[in-house]
Amino acid sequence: MLIDCDGCAVRDLACGDCVVTVLLGPPGAVEMDDTERQALEALADSGLVPRLQLVPLGLPGQDGRPTSAAS
Repeated sequence: MLIDCDGCAVRDLACGDCVVTVLLGPPGAVEMDDTERQALEALADSGLVPRLQLVPLGLPGQDGRPTSAAS
């Protein structure tokens, strides 16, 4: 999974509530494997970190609201 903040429709709007910013600092690009993604999901499910707020630009039906992209 590649998380590229430059391609996020809610960059600068939802960064403060995004796990990428909380754990890694200012927006950028991060690549995660399935094990890392599952670990972040477990932390978010436990309320220890916020969820990934990535909303990729140009998705059909995009409504601009932050959502968990880890599906």
